[in-house]
Amino acid sequence: MVEGKIRKVSGPLVIAEGMREANLFDVVHVGESRLIGEIIEMHGDRASIQVYEETAGLGRGDRVVSTGSPLSVELGPGLLTNIFDGIQRPLETMRVKYGSNLIRGIDEKALDRSKIWHFVPAKKAGEKVGAGDIYGTVQENEVILHKILVPPKTSGTILDLNEGDYAVDAAIGHLKLADGTEQEITLMQKWPVRVSRPYREKLPPVDPMITGQRPIDALFPIAKGGTACVPGPFGSGKTVVQHQLAKWSDVDLVVYIGCGERGNEMTDVLREFPELTDPRTGKSLMERTVLIANTSDMPVAAREASIYTGITIAEYFRDMGYSVAVIADSTSRWAEALREMSGRLEEMPGEEGYPAYLTSRLAQFYERAGKVVCLGEDGRIGALSAIGAVSPQGGDISEPVTQATLRIVKVFWGLDSSLAYRRHFPAINWLTSYSLYRERLEEWFSEHVAKDWTALVDRCLRVLQEEADLQEIVKLVGMDALSAEDRLKLDVAQSIREDFLQQNAFVDVDSYTSLEKQHAMLRLIFLFADEGKRAIEAGADIEDIATLPVHESIGRAKSVPESTFKTEFAAIEAQITSEMDRLIKSAREES
Repeated sequence: MVEGKIRKVSGPLVIAEGMREANLFDVVHVGESRLIGEIIEMHGDRASIQVYEETAGLGRGDRVVSTGSPLSVELGPGLLTNIFDGIQRPLETMRVKYGSNLIRGIDEKALDRSKIWHFVPAKKAGEKVGAGDIYGTVQENEVILHKILVPPKTSGTILDLNEGDYAVDAAIGHLKLADGTEQEITLMQKWPVRVSRPYREKLPPVDPMITGQRPIDALFPIAKGGTACVPGPFGSGKTVVQHQLAKWSDVDLVVYIGCGERGNEMTDVLREFPELTDPRTGKSLMERTVLIANTSDMPVAAREASIYTGITIAEYFRDMGYSVAVIADSTSRWAEALREMSGRLEEMPGEEGYPAYLTSRLAQFYERAGKVVCLGEDGRIGALSAIGAVSPQGGDISEPVTQATLRIVKVFWGLDSSLAYRRHFPAINWLTSYSLYRERLEEWFSEHVAKDWTALVDRCLRVLQEEADLQEIVKLVGMDALSAEDRLKLDVAQSIREDFLQQNAFVDVDSYTSLEKQHAMLRLIFLFADEGKRAIEAGADIEDIATLPVHESIGRAKSVPESTFKTEFAAIEAQITSEMDRLIKSAREES
């Protein structure tokens, strides 16, 4: 045990001397209240410590004691449905024990030691096991089967492994290691948060993470194991987009990190998720969710740890062969915590005061995502998708955090304040956003949704781009200068924007749209476009086409339930054809 004394206190930064024998990134206890901190810099016998709690009351000469181990998380049954702070202390347990206000110096265990789990072994005594092999399983809840894994860098021969009811820290068996020593097998393992968990092989992401959000799935999809960012100014709907992704994405588990955002946003998550039914399982959404809350009124240094805590928990479930989504809201607040600590360490600032290592730290986070072949003899495949919100000041995406993020991630959902002011949500700007996974995913969409999926999406993007060009002409010379075909393009583009891309997160029937329904909606819009072009060529007036009753039917298509959309859409298709035929007949009679 290494013990030193405080020399200086500067906000969340504490400088301690007499720490020569301590290691970088060791967890330490600071002062009489035993505040939790982490060594982030060493100079001789002086250690710079970032403290994850309020440092008021600390003074020169107070004790600092190193635990000798890095900041680690406890991994085992009991993680799901729980809410932790940035250093994995269970907030609900702390509320029950100590009241609603956080008390400094609490060192509460992350996993409940009193809760009993039923363990079913998958191995027998005498069998050899290696890193990533499955000892057995625990049914954590009705949704998730928790697989008890051999920790990385561990291998040996099982001496005994027993079925029964155990606490997470109780011995369920014993393992004989290669050097002849014995080790207890428990339901729980620990892992340092700053070290990514190993895997056997990284695979190319070739299947989409289906979100049920039409602008995302159709125009700018993300692959399972992919990375994405959602930048946007205040009020543009970043949090609602992330809530929608957490609610509806076809992943097995979600780790939601509230990193430096307002506390009422995490309150919304806590209130909504238990009441929402997961469309895949029919159970509460919380049963497949882990929440990490480190809001703007909580200690700033813990924001930095919360990102790593969340992604380490996600890697643990990925190693079981599950598909996991990590949603961080927002990495800008995390970067601001880095900037504050960097300033107190008197490091040379980079652009806008952010540390020079901002990009590398962001890369360390996002590069832990991926689709992988997990450790273990069964060759199971897991995927970890990372989605981060970015909150650029004033919506200026040229600021350092957004630009550093864009150099790393493959999907950019750019939120636009002008769309938000027009109440167009999700306010994803179709002209500036992009997905680098589209080509990789074309084969999957063609095979599992429809052969013409890619053609329809390409046409959709092309029409939206043509609309932007035509709007510039309209501003200069007016609508009357456009040809009938160009006016039809504007009409179709408006239908794409209002009837397809606009989606209401607070209306049940519109909150989630299956890929089949999305495809059918696009076909309706482009059937109208093709039939409209046929009518114009036959001499029909564009004003008559624009005022057809079928416009209203196409607009209501998004409100058609998933269970009946096929029959109702067939009726709308017939209506489009019949109304256009009537226009054509009328135009021919007049001529």
